[in-house]
Amino acid sequence: MHYEQQKRILDLVVALTLTILFLPFWFIVPVLIYFDSGWPVIFKHKRVGQQGEEFNLYKFRSMVKDADDILHKHDKKLLEEFKKNDWKVKNDPRITKLGKILRSLTIDEFPQLYNVLKGEMSMVGPRAYVKRELDEQTSRYPETKSYANDILSVKPGITGPWQTGGRNEVPFVTRAKMDAEYARQRSIWNDLKILARTPRAMISKW
Repeated sequence: MHYEQQKRILDLVVALTLTILFLPFWFIVPVLIYFDSGWPVIFKHKRVGQQGEEFNLYKFRSMVKDADDILHKHDKKLLEEFKKNDWKVKNDPRITKLGKILRSLTIDEFPQLYNVLKGEMSMVGPRAYVKRELDEQTSRYPETKSYANDILSVKPGITGPWQTGGRNEVPFVTRAKMDAEYARQRSIWNDLKILARTPRAMISKW
């Protein structure tokens, strides 16, 4: 069986299993978000997928409403800090109190299972980058342009080498290199190893 067929079967089995296993969260979390900060409870955001095609990535909303507008239109200081720190900010002021809990438990990412079932994402793969971030970062670090080509040759994943290898502490150049190496050396065996490391990486965030 071809690798892509094996990977699709693995994605469907794992995504369906997790969807059923965590079924209560699909009802409880939206109610908590609604009473904490209102609608919407799902955050939809454009990301770059395989071959550069953009798609809507879904998450449980963990930030205040209009978080993107706050970053790009109203808070220049925060935007400068984002760009300076490889599009990451420690203690992002836009994250709600409930959102911090959801993120610490990685519950905010559960809706991405829908992206996997749709075939837009995989359980394992490179990070799903924002196009603006990827464009600006590869311009800032020209050595990563070849990495970006490799990264976009495969579907982004819910988990992957950077998520299990340091996450936010990993700088962009290292993260892009890790993702590119995964894309070049992809195999079902490697996917299974990353999936096996993921629970430990999640627990280490607590």
